[in-house]
Amino acid sequence: MKKLFLAGLMLATTQILSAQSFGGIFQRLSFGVKVGGNYSNFTGTNFDTEGLAGFHGGLIVNFKLTENWSIQEDFLYSTQGAKIKDNLFGTKEDLKLSYLSVPIVVKYHSGIGLYFEAGAQANMLIEDAKNTSFGDFADKVDAGVVGGLGYQFKAGPVKGLGIGARYYQGFMDVGKFNSDAIKSDFKNGVGQLSVFYIF
Repeated sequence: MKKLFLAGLMLATTQILSAQSFGGIFQRLSFGVKVGGNYSNFTGTNFDTEGLAGFHGGLIVNFKLTENWSIQEDFLYSTQGAKIKDNLFGTKEDLKLSYLSVPIVVKYHSGIGLYFEAGAQANMLIEDAKNTSFGDFADKVDAGVVGGLGYQFKAGPVKGLGIGARYYQGFMDVGKFNSDAIKSDFKNGVGQLSVFYIF
């Protein structure tokens, strides 16, 4: 009976400690929303391009490590691509791509609300360019590095509201097509300006 009681006590203690541990994890988690504009272009092309305006929007998950450090993951719908200045693709229309972008960054928060962030980003193609002579213009997966800075209010009625700027540089070839005249090994480059709110 004594052994049964001790076993039950140990099990109950383990469950309490586990619940406290999970509770501590959930206390460190915060969620938010983000929306903003993109200015994108292709880098490393052998054809003339110009920057293309787009937008992004989605959800934020932030995990607080210490008072000054956190890890943040975003889930964003992002429109990007480039304007083309010749008709190598059979059109002079914009080359527009849509991605589900998932950046994971480490953030340093200063005491006055400024923050700096850096990390990696993966992109999954949602919508390919429709105005080219190729069946598949862009690869389904893209990845690279991202860095940025911003400001988030730490107190007052607008606590949690912030503005941020990021730049993403892709490391993977965007093009999936085969062509003798056009190189497919160009990369995505995207500047972003966002407004966000973390609850």
